[in-house]
Amino acid sequence: MTSHDPSARRRFLLSSTAIAGTGLLPGILRAQTAPAAITQDAARPMLLSGLQSGDVLAHSAIVWARASREARMRVEWSTTSHFAQSTLVRGPDLLPDTDGTGRVELQGLPAGQDIFYRVVLDDLASSNTRSPAVLGHFRTPLASQGPATRPFRLVWSGDTAGQGYGINEGIGGMRIYDEMRKTNPDVFLHSGDTIYADGPIPETIALPDGSTWKNLVTPQVAKVAETLEEYRGRYRYNLMDQNVRALGSEVAQIWQWDDHEVTNNYSDSKSVANDKRYSEKNVQLLTARGRRAFMEYAPMRPFGAAEQQRVYRHLPQGPLADIFVLDMRSYRGPNSHNLQAVESAETDFLGRPQLDWLLAGLKASTATWKLIAADMPIGLFVPDGKDAEGRDQWEAIANGEHGVPKGRELEMARLLKGIKDAGIRNVVWLTADVHYTAAHHYSPERAQFKDFAPFWEFVSGPLNAGGFGPNEADQTFGLDVVFHKAPPKANSAPSEGYQFFGQLDIHHQSRALTVVLKDLNGAALYTKTLEPQQA
Repeated sequence: MTSHDPSARRRFLLSSTAIAGTGLLPGILRAQTAPAAITQDAARPMLLSGLQSGDVLAHSAIVWARASREARMRVEWSTTSHFAQSTLVRGPDLLPDTDGTGRVELQGLPAGQDIFYRVVLDDLASSNTRSPAVLGHFRTPLASQGPATRPFRLVWSGDTAGQGYGINEGIGGMRIYDEMRKTNPDVFLHSGDTIYADGPIPETIALPDGSTWKNLVTPQVAKVAETLEEYRGRYRYNLMDQNVRALGSEVAQIWQWDDHEVTNNYSDSKSVANDKRYSEKNVQLLTARGRRAFMEYAPMRPFGAAEQQRVYRHLPQGPLADIFVLDMRSYRGPNSHNLQAVESAETDFLGRPQLDWLLAGLKASTATWKLIAADMPIGLFVPDGKDAEGRDQWEAIANGEHGVPKGRELEMARLLKGIKDAGIRNVVWLTADVHYTAAHHYSPERAQFKDFAPFWEFVSGPLNAGGFGPNEADQTFGLDVVFHKAPPKANSAPSEGYQFFGQLDIHHQSRALTVVLKDLNGAALYTKTLEPQQA
């Protein structure tokens, strides 16, 4: 099979339908075990949520699966679609205590290769019963210290199934996922709000033009998520969409999280005491349940016992790019008026350990481009109501003033100054959250705080949610909105077309980085090419 051939890859993955219908096993499994009985699907474990791969590195990758009943996971992988010289890996037992989810880390992979894999479930209740094989694919990056022999492509966006807009099968479901898949990317970055736990999905929504949006609905998404089962049900729901499953089976993913994995704009100051939708009023307990479900369903490489629930991480993508995935939710202080004059626990956003980790990683990086995956933009006003004294509260970094850094801006100023002082070049920020698309340039020439180097931030989203924006731009760091596209009215339905994703390409010879902001149909809206700067 030709390496990086998307049509051949697609033919390989579509063949899983035929395999699933026969009940046949992969050859290596047949050779090592007794013949399995061919049984009805209802009598054997199934992989109804498809497969996902994630956090792929040059020599390792995570493969995720979920079983419909108690089963043991097995993964077979190869560098060829016909599984010549394949390797079999025995995975974990998939049990109810993780909602049937589990993951395997494939190790010893060759760098810069298309990897084909298939997953089979052994029924724990019957040693002679197995699931049909389901096929997957991902691509390992080149080794970081080797030559750049091929280009790198990433797509990113955020915000899935928000504002009550779920799976509308009448318009083909979450079609933007298929548009991203068609670009044949090396990796898909989901920039947060992977679910909307706080947004009930009704059967129908009346739209302003007189038409009706029709949702596929399950009991777990018909109300706000409060129980662990309801949080889990949100992820199962998204995986019911054929476009989401197809992307997950073909393209390696990087997940990060934001607020809607728990509840809207949550921080230590969040209260749902007056929200009648919630019978569970303990936000810390809701956070624990939401985090648990995210960790079960994200195709992430878990950290060790020191910090099992850590989300921020470094994912090298070869000599062209390093990706630094941030967590702007777990370590923040309470949402407040955000006007404090000095740094403290109240002004934390990344938190000192994460900020120090980021600076150290950026300094050590030998990749041409340093891509910072942020779940919120730096310089947009993102309001969060009023505090007890009637002052504006803020959800993100910006604080409603265009002056010198205050509140959470103090931490960002320290980070940006650290990047400049260390002579770190070619830093690009990628983000989502605000439900429209934009290209932002930050420069000390326009800023109130001037001790930093100019940089770009690109915004995209939503994937399948209400369209909003544009937000007001803060001038503390000299933000210039070079381009934006947003709906003419707030909370536009996905069917109105204001859904967006970004595509980032790095050329392997010139090492130039090109970002293209795209719409629901994959049409290019804005293009920016950046030439690499020498240290």
